[in-house]
Amino acid sequence: MTPEFVIGFARQSIELTLTIALPMLLVGLAVGLFVSIFQAATQIQEMTLSFIPKIISIFLALLLAFPWIMDKLLTFTREIFLHFPEYVRNIPM
Repeated sequence: MTPEFVIGFARQSIELTLTIALPMLLVGLAVGLFVSIFQAATQIQEMTLSFIPKIISIFLALLLAFPWIMDKLLTFTREIFLHFPEYVRNIPM
């Protein structure tokens, strides 16, 4: 394995991780912003008011995005297993 291969593999893994996390992060950001604006407008400073809606919305986003996430993970894993002999062949001894 060359250093370029390892760096490319790590980059691909990090990109996949960020891509998979993006839907939940965006939903959490949007709900957090909405709740913050609501709290500022009503001057209600309850901690659970910001925590509970974010947890519920992130969980719902995870449920909705789960088939897409599994497809991405299965595709990545399948590519690793299919190309594994090439990876092993390129290891310098």
